Amino acid sequence: MNIASKQIPGRQSIIKDLSLAPYGYKKLEWVQQYMPVLNILREDFEKTRPLENKTIACCLHLEAKTGYLLQTLQAAGANVVACASNPLSTQDDVVAALVDSGITVFAIHGESTEEYEHFMQLMLDCQPDAIIDDGADVVSTLHKDRPEQAKNIIGGCEETTTGIIRLKSMDNDQALLFPMMAVNDAYMKYLFDNRYGTGQSVWDGINRTTNLVAAGKEVVVVGYGWCGKGVSMRAKGLGARVIVTEIDPIKANEAIMDGFEVMPMAEAARRGDVFITVTGNVNVIRKEHMEVMKDNAIMANAGHFDVEISKGDLNSLAVSTRVLKNNIEEFVMADGRRLYLLAEGRLVNLAAGDGHPAEVMDLSFSLQALSLLYVIENHERLGNHVYNVPAEIDQKVACLKLQAEGIQIDQLTKEQEEYLANWDTNL
Repeated sequence: MNIASKQIPGRQSIIKDLSLAPYGYKKLEWVQQYMPVLNILREDFEKTRPLENKTIACCLHLEAKTGYLLQTLQAAGANVVACASNPLSTQDDVVAALVDSGITVFAIHGESTEEYEHFMQLMLDCQPDAIIDDGADVVSTLHKDRPEQAKNIIGGCEETTTGIIRLKSMDNDQALLFPMMAVNDAYMKYLFDNRYGTGQSVWDGINRTTNLVAAGKEVVVVGYGWCGKGVSMRAKGLGARVIVTEIDPIKANEAIMDGFEVMPMAEAARRGDVFITVTGNVNVIRKEHMEVMKDNAIMANAGHFDVEISKGDLNSLAVSTRVLKNNIEEFVMADGRRLYLLAEGRLVNLAAGDGHPAEVMDLSFSLQALSLLYVIENHERLGNHVYNVPAEIDQKVACLKLQAEGIQIDQLTKEQEEYLANWDTNL
């Protein structure tokens, strides 16, 4: 692996190749055009510098949209340090551009698990004041390996469903040492990022990797949360017949009324041509399912960690394996069936694609920036718990998005406000 580095005053970045920076700058320039809310915030931040003298650690998917968030935090006065939240989602040219612009980064596409953990430790060595996490790995590492340092963290924000599940578990155990904002649970995040962003980008990754048609295939979507809803909706739009598997009876009923078949995985495993996991849980596709899958069945994961499809079971069942093309691994079963795993079971939309569309990430990352400011400005009155994004931040992002698009909406009249506020109004 060709590892190059550029010295930043007082710190040392570790990246693949600094000469890739010109290509990364072009990617950053492209996405900036489609992130108008973040542009508005950046313009304000450049004037007010609300993060002056603060070091912000970011463990995120290091591609162009994330890169522009980091540049926006930098414009707010922050010393920004970053590492990757997924070894395969890092884009080395974007990372090079970020380092060239003065942001400290420890990340290389395809880094090993050991490097991933080492780079996170190097980021934490920079003594951040606050963090933005994606999957709660940084929070977990601080609490397990650096509890004294964790006590000095102001707080942070969490991007994903998986991360919030981990954080709430820590909160329930009274183990959390600083406040965290559950950005994923904001309306302007999950209604758009999880549904439309995941829905489109998952199929972008699958389609560009396999170069196969979705129409006519039976697609099994494992989990019908907001991400699962988006993936199912896009599959239906592409002409696929969608089967949903669920453990939640309410979500199962919702999937039925949305027009999809619902059945246990044991039954769906026999029928599916393509399987997509979006649960945030472990081993939702495992040995007993792989044993009955069709020849040429394709498996992809859209959950945060690469644990939803049991790679251990897949390897134990296979009599031979080979990489057919980039991001497609073939596993031949004893009876001759061939099963295919995309992107090593990691996030298929980022490991095998460019992630969510810029317009969607504009909303999510604007929430991240504003939520980070909120926790820094209010941490003294916040306890060590997981907090929802305040409604006024959600509303602000929604209003800024409409403003940027030149769209106006109605407002309540005084009569309507009085009517809604008066419980004993006679009709």
